[in-house]
Amino acid sequence: MALVAEALAAALIVLGAFFLFVGSFGLAKLPDMMRRLHAPTKATTLGIGFTLIASMVWFGGVAGDPSFHELMITLFLFLTAPVTAQMISKAHILRSAQTQAELPPTGGDAAWATLPRDRTGEDKAG
Repeated sequence: MALVAEALAAALIVLGAFFLFVGSFGLAKLPDMMRRLHAPTKATTLGIGFTLIASMVWFGGVAGDPSFHELMITLFLFLTAPVTAQMISKAHILRSAQTQAELPPTGGDAAWATLPRDRTGEDKAG
């Protein structure tokens, strides 16, 4: 059983390392901020997830000390990475006049990534 757990942990580590490399490479090589945002939030999150699950498999199957801390960390990363990516992308849209000019109309009272506008065109403070 320990050999199977070791092989599974090793495969998960290799898979995690591949996704971490792809995410890091994308962060370094993609041309603009909005494209670079996808590499760490998608691939790197999967890489860290696979690595943490490999740790959980190894400690449970080989060391005989099962731990669910890694699972909780993985779930936390999977829940927070998309929220962080959305907040960063909305901040980029809000601060970049060129990006705002390229976006299609919203079809409503609110502009992209901003508070709703009142009739004078000014942003509402709350």
